[in-house]
Amino acid sequence: MIKDETVMASNFIHNIIDSDLETGKVKSICTRFPPEPNGYLHVGHAKAILINYLTAKKYGGRFNLRFDDTNPVKEDVEYVESIKADIKWLGCEWDGLYYASDYFGDMYRYAMELVKKGLAFVDDQTAEEIRETRGTLTETGTPSPYRDRSIEENVTLFEQMHDGVFEDGARVLRAKIDMNSPNINMRDPVIYRIARATHHNTGDEWCIYPMYDFAHPIEDALEGVTHSLCSLEFEDHRPLYDWVLEHLDDYKVERPQQIEFAKLYIADSVLGKRYLKKLVDDGTVEGWDDPRLDTISGMRRRGMTPNAIRDFAERIGVAKSNSIVDRALLEHCIRDDLKESVKRKMGVLDPIKLTIANYPEGEVEWLDDEDNPDNPDMGERKIPFSRTLYIERDDVMENPPKKYHRFYVGNEVRLRKAYFVTCTEIIKDADGKITEIIGTYDPETKSGTGFTARKVRGTIHWVSASHAIPATVRLYENLVKREVEGDENTPLVYNDESIQTLTSCMLEPSFKEMTPGERVQILRHGYFIADTKLSSDEALVLNRIVSLKSSYKPK
Repeated sequence: MIKDETVMASNFIHNIIDSDLETGKVKSICTRFPPEPNGYLHVGHAKAILINYLTAKKYGGRFNLRFDDTNPVKEDVEYVESIKADIKWLGCEWDGLYYASDYFGDMYRYAMELVKKGLAFVDDQTAEEIRETRGTLTETGTPSPYRDRSIEENVTLFEQMHDGVFEDGARVLRAKIDMNSPNINMRDPVIYRIARATHHNTGDEWCIYPMYDFAHPIEDALEGVTHSLCSLEFEDHRPLYDWVLEHLDDYKVERPQQIEFAKLYIADSVLGKRYLKKLVDDGTVEGWDDPRLDTISGMRRRGMTPNAIRDFAERIGVAKSNSIVDRALLEHCIRDDLKESVKRKMGVLDPIKLTIANYPEGEVEWLDDEDNPDNPDMGERKIPFSRTLYIERDDVMENPPKKYHRFYVGNEVRLRKAYFVTCTEIIKDADGKITEIIGTYDPETKSGTGFTARKVRGTIHWVSASHAIPATVRLYENLVKREVEGDENTPLVYNDESIQTLTSCMLEPSFKEMTPGERVQILRHGYFIADTKLSSDEALVLNRIVSLKSSYKPK
């Protein structure tokens, strides 16, 4: 179950909204999440979605989902559907579903309004020439030689752009603002370009498309958005956002307010869309939903929960400056959500046999075990115990170091929920690898009988060999080895050991009932999910969500 949708700690955004409501600047609240459908969403988008959604719900307002589909070259219906699925999975329900392409007629009309006011002009310069004359942070820009065209000529040329008279890239429409502005975004930005490409929503109806910085404020205004909440990278674009609306007659009185918040960066993570797309296109990962990726679909397939991601976003908070978040916090949130909600079972990931020589051959005992000691309401199950068991390879050592309390010849170990067993012999193959151990058990030491005659320091898990369910288990580590702070041009350093596939795992028989998407804790190893793509009744494939150990200490 998703946490209460109205729960969200107050922050500087809410302080602004409280003031706006108190002064009567706005009467109700409307926010929006405006993804471009050119890739899959990642955990940074999840933070933005939750901020917009929970803010709207806190004030009893509206939350819109709008696809900013103004660039048909990179956009696709696949991305539209994946974004919808991700937002629903997070537990966020939109009140209105919109597409920027629904407003192409309005945007063209508003662009023409600027042209007729002498506030926009058609430029014949190439993209490279525009870039070269734009200036730098320390040097002002150079006005285009076409900047002073007459209004009549610009109207005609813009109409011809609309009618498809010119080739792609031959002309653009630029806002006429200030080439001396210290803000480069205000130096006569391009607001329309020619691009003959089939659009996923409008087909071939248009051959000119608005730029995002021009479309964004108009979309917000048309939908009645009151507070346009976006990440900090758009702070320098806010003057252009305001300029567009200030110069359109329809929005001189009431218009949206853009507010920026800190973007989410996770240490050793890949969040840039261009990075992610390259990983997918190159075949470095299985796809957008590869469990090693911090895409929402990858996190879902990995087994993370909406509650954990929401908890993670709430703990990070809403700040005004960017920072890097430790992945250990996210893992802590996952453990915290799963510890009382999933069953705990035994499984052996790297098995060797333990034969109990003095246990009756052919006998099977069915022992009681709690499904989750932290949640008694989950009930109990029966686990089989027999003469031949599987145990973990690292639970046996021929020449153990000090303070090693598991199996070595002569040492007694407690088998969880069963008996005390003493190792009497270690069997190795021709290469010296341990393949099996022999032991004897003490029938007086059965778990639950109150036996206290002697102390045993080591307790290990096990699985009955004749009842074991074979499985493939995939263990994940970070895909990259160092921090990535959003710079999509910096080469990545990959971790060659980001996935380890174990094909000989043996699990207790209750795993046979596990279905794709179901989560479980395997004692000592961590939390796992049955892979939604690869797991089936015939072949169980588990992805480790997170280990049990945590380096994060909650405050």
